[in-house]
Amino acid sequence: MGSNATDSQPVNFSVSMQVGIAILTLAFMLGFPGNLFVVWSVFCQVKKRSVTCLLVLNLALADAFVLLSAPFFLRYLAGGRGWEFGSAACKLVHYLSNVNMYVSIYLICLMSMDRWLAVSRPFISQRMRTKRSLLALLLGVWVLAFILSLPMPFYRSNLKYPRGNSTFNKCQPYHWDSRGHKVFQYVFETIMGCLVPFTLVTTCYSSVICRLRSAMFHGRGKGSRLIVMIIIAFAIFWLPYHIVNVIEVVGELTENKSVIQAALTARPNVTAFAYFSSAVNPILYVFAGSSHIRQAGLGFMGKLFDATYSESRTTSTFTRNGRRSTPDETSALHGLGRLGKTFKSKSTERSSSTAEKEADTLASIQQLE
Repeated sequence: MGSNATDSQPVNFSVSMQVGIAILTLAFMLGFPGNLFVVWSVFCQVKKRSVTCLLVLNLALADAFVLLSAPFFLRYLAGGRGWEFGSAACKLVHYLSNVNMYVSIYLICLMSMDRWLAVSRPFISQRMRTKRSLLALLLGVWVLAFILSLPMPFYRSNLKYPRGNSTFNKCQPYHWDSRGHKVFQYVFETIMGCLVPFTLVTTCYSSVICRLRSAMFHGRGKGSRLIVMIIIAFAIFWLPYHIVNVIEVVGELTENKSVIQAALTARPNVTAFAYFSSAVNPILYVFAGSSHIRQAGLGFMGKLFDATYSESRTTSTFTRNGRRSTPDETSALHGLGRLGKTFKSKSTERSSSTAEKEADTLASIQQLE
């Protein structure tokens, strides 16, 4: 970019710039309208909003919000004048990107925990799954994300560099030449944004799989498949970023300059790749709801989210007016299996009072599990 640069520098910078512009342009063009379409579908097309649906709504809002920063980065890369928006904007757009990372992964954690409770602790899930509890959890996720992202603006600065007879600004990581600060930031991000949430997600879904196998019930509804797709996509786009964090920390702790340089070279690319994760979820929803497109047209996503409602019957879901609904299909089938085994020998006609006692017995058996 600079007139005094070496022969190799402009080529590398030019390729990196073109890749960054392509990723950001594609992310903004696909992701911003895509996420707004998800929000519109939830508010205007979905008749009965399940917990999964409301979590997806918050995920779409977070993704759409962070994609608003794409024009700033596009101007930065394509303008050739460095960062023109000042120090406050430099810190703010990176802070919001970090908030999006934490909101996304901890919403995924809530989806996984909700699925685990619905399958393994249906009665507890039914008591906890109220509108007030869900809103409190969602508020907690957003507050937690804003708190966990606080290190980002402290370690981002708008620095001046000479270029010919003038200077230009670069919005980049800055740790005051302190190894301790750099190690802290990257270790903290990787632990709180990767290790802790993915351990929780893996534990929940391992328990769900074991539970369903023990119940001899292998079917998974569209809600479960959708959540698994979201988890896999998030892992694909964000794991490279955290791997580079680990590589740079190892390089700093061992004082290995070649390892540090490898991490610095890879960081812009994996950061842009992670940024694209905000655009991929609407694409996943299109694939997940493709069977509804011919029948419902633009309302296909509403049909997809309605399916997540009908799949959830052991636990409470919410209609537009916030009222509670019917029990979950998975636990209902599991309960019927238990009921068949327990009362198989009793084929005589039962009175209504006897039927109520059997239902209470079933509830007690399931609670003991």
